[in-house]
Amino acid sequence: MAAARNQDAAETRRSAIVALVRERGDVPTAELAPRFQVSEETIRRDLRRLEDLHSVERSYGVVRAVVGGTFETSLIERSHGHRGEKGRIATEAIHHLGDATTIFLDEGYLPTLVAMSFPQDRPFTVVTASLPAAQALVQLPQVEVIVAGGRLRPRTLGIVDQWAVEMVSGFVIDLAILGATGITHDGWLTVPNPAAGAVKHAALESSTRRLFIGAHYKFGRASFKRFAHLRDFELAITGRELPVSRARAYAQLGAPILRV
Repeated sequence: MAAARNQDAAETRRSAIVALVRERGDVPTAELAPRFQVSEETIRRDLRRLEDLHSVERSYGVVRAVVGGTFETSLIERSHGHRGEKGRIATEAIHHLGDATTIFLDEGYLPTLVAMSFPQDRPFTVVTASLPAAQALVQLPQVEVIVAGGRLRPRTLGIVDQWAVEMVSGFVIDLAILGATGITHDGWLTVPNPAAGAVKHAALESSTRRLFIGAHYKFGRASFKRFAHLRDFELAITGRELPVSRARAYAQLGAPILRV
């Protein structure tokens, strides 16, 4: 009976930890033991278990929620983690624009970094469903920015719903630069929000070339809605933090994997 009560208490506490980090974003690890009135070793066990379940992740003394299922973090929360890796990926994406002059740029923190790194040596027309990306690009005189119309999602500042899908579907785009919340073990790109997935899929269908950009931890995660497969892309750019063996396995499913 005592063991069962302890297990129930642990599950209740772990659920409360997940709810806390989803509400607040980054939470100092040192805050958890006093808050839940347990020992630091108990909290360490809880966090190890939650990491095994891909519910949270720890970094530099803080714990944060992991995107997955139908939950997603805000842009501010995404900007806090893996900054060096994301910066390298954004820089590399620019090297693969080729001769594209019409580009679709996805919503999300990493596509916004791409927008902030955009070249200024020739004119572009960029269609985007991201307000932050549009704000970065509109500062560049050689870039014409077209923002998809529709409903604004407060957590990501991405634009979705039927108006956005119809607008994006009406273009013929040289290159789409797309991200995802997770890539399943069999190569499907997924997102928590079906409306966001519909816009991404419309961009995929409207584009001649497609690049995937995403940090290493996206590989092996599954979210709610599938919108594309790795085989739909000419290249997937990720960080060198993704082990070579895993990159090779994913490359066999479709697009070459470039680690930077």
